[in-house]
Amino acid sequence: MKLKIVSTKFNPLLKRKEVFFEVEHKETKGTPPRLEVRKNLATALKTKLELVYVRKMETKTGTMIAVGEANAYESAEQARLLEPEHISARNTPPQKAEEKEKQEVTA
Repeated sequence: MKLKIVSTKFNPLLKRKEVFFEVEHKETKGTPPRLEVRKNLATALKTKLELVYVRKMETKTGTMIAVGEANAYESAEQARLLEPEHISARNTPPQKAEEKEKQEVTA
């Protein structure tokens, strides 16, 4: 899987980097998992994993290239304030999501 950052724009009002990227995934044959792309983006942007959120990712028809957009925040608090709940849920590992659901049920 090869990650290429197409463009990066810093949004000072929301305190985040808005990133557009391409992922070439000839080895995996299918669209790579969101969590794997998130890890690669975090290393490419030199930031912590919990500050990066992949918002959208879609494979172009007839190719092995997926295009997408992500946000990299300056702080975890800012990310919690701005990212919708469904985007946060998509970007959490499955084990953490299950633990969070159990805590909400018992509360």
